[in-house]
Amino acid sequence: MHFRCEKRDLVEGVSIVQKAILGKSPMAVLEGIYIETANNEIIMRGTDIDLSIETIVKSTVLEEGTIVIDSKLLGDFIRKLPDSIIELATMENNTILISCENSEFNLLYLTAEEFPVLPQIENTEKISIKENIFKSLIKGTSFAVAQDETRPILMGVLFEVKNKVLNMVALDGFRLALKSEYLESNKDVSVVIPGKTLNEIIKILGDGDSNVLISYNDNHIMFEIGKTKIVSRLLSGNFIKYESIMPTDHKLQFKVKRSSFAQSIERASLMAKDGSSRLIKMNIENDEIVITANSQFGKVREEINIEMDGDSLEIAFNSNYLLDILKVMDEEDIIVEMTSGVSPTIIRNSITDNCKYMVLPVRLTR
Repeated sequence: MHFRCEKRDLVEGVSIVQKAILGKSPMAVLEGIYIETANNEIIMRGTDIDLSIETIVKSTVLEEGTIVIDSKLLGDFIRKLPDSIIELATMENNTILISCENSEFNLLYLTAEEFPVLPQIENTEKISIKENIFKSLIKGTSFAVAQDETRPILMGVLFEVKNKVLNMVALDGFRLALKSEYLESNKDVSVVIPGKTLNEIIKILGDGDSNVLISYNDNHIMFEIGKTKIVSRLLSGNFIKYESIMPTDHKLQFKVKRSSFAQSIERASLMAKDGSSRLIKMNIENDEIVITANSQFGKVREEINIEMDGDSLEIAFNSNYLLDILKVMDEEDIIVEMTSGVSPTIIRNSITDNCKYMVLPVRLTR
């Protein structure tokens, strides 16, 4: 193998495929990046078996071949090279010479025979969605994925298409995030994508309106973003019937400015040092919310004007759960719906009906 490549292109390719490489692995080959040269392109691939990422980088290929190079060493070294042409050539004794201007680096490589092939998803109709829209959907839901491995299905996000609407749903037992977008597709889909996969995809997605192509089978889902393919195992099992656990009525509704609501909660949470829950209390009456928090260090009180319809209410929340929701919403005026101090609260946009968030309150002891 022998090729030359612009540093920025090589660094970008390595950075993309490294997102699928865990680091230490029982199989040494999985700690490496698969590199294949052909037709003046470099095919690079990283995998941890559950997640595989492949990307194509333009280069000048002088000799075709396939090798596997340690991911960390290769990445660390090429990032510190000058912004110039990098040349890689295999040498004797399973070593590769990496050179750039006045720098040279010899690195051992592995043969590529044992490196896993990219899982194939054949003959399926592809779903198309704009990059910026898909990025917004992931951002608006993945924060609510469960971290507790006792219920593995909740460690993923439901990807559901029905009636030309794509719903993405995540929940962790304390909150639920639902975000929707119209999708020009007649397919009905219901699969659960690992949250870890989506957290890596969002780092690769751009903010433009290029299309992401999505295809899947019973076990895997593939995302094609430009010259990059991301293939992930799907989570097995049935996702919770989320529609049945969301309240459909309320006794109190109010409209509030999202930014001022979030800022007040954030300030109050600085005083809320009660364990990890960062407990804040809200007293809602007379078109006003009074937010309070107490700790051994002192007290805080915040007042916010609202447009209120319904009964007054006293309620408490883990402030972190509220802030996670408010940070990903994109409208300034939001609607909050409540029934009691122990019933789930719904937060949604006031204009666009494309998201709904549910959060459980903390039961107050009298």
